[in-house]
Amino acid sequence: MRHNRQINHLGRQSGHRKAMLSNMASSLILNKRINTTVAKAKALKMYVEPLITKSKDDSTHSRRVVFSYLKDKNATAELFRTIAPKIADRPGGYLRILHTGFRQGDGSEMALVEFVDFNEAALASAPKEAKKSTRRSRAKKAEAAPVAEEAPKAEE
Repeated sequence: MRHNRQINHLGRQSGHRKAMLSNMASSLILNKRINTTVAKAKALKMYVEPLITKSKDDSTHSRRVVFSYLKDKNATAELFRTIAPKIADRPGGYLRILHTGFRQGDGSEMALVEFVDFNEAALASAPKEAKKSTRRSRAKKAEAAPVAEEAPKAEE
């Protein structure tokens, strides 16, 4: 039984699990989205979100701590240069896990893991909702106004 066990071991030894999560985190940071199984996606979310929180403070110590987890200089630089400034005002919840169906070979449930602030499709739809400032009732009032102007002209 898994009573009071905090992490999913994913059926791997600790060294293999750490290396796998490190590689997946680097791929996620460099590519902004990856496709994986749901169990690995949940483990990756628990692994990456504290690193993103650390990246908000751009100091030598936080860079070294993040690099010790990622073990990839390019991913660390990308995290501190492009991702951290974009998510600086977000209090948490940096990743999104979208379930995409089942894998053909073994039926494993698959998921797409992506950064919330880097999804162009979702960001493109957000301004459209903000643009919705007019209401139908205004259009009816606008049509009624020209009719009211024509009525006084008919009286003259």
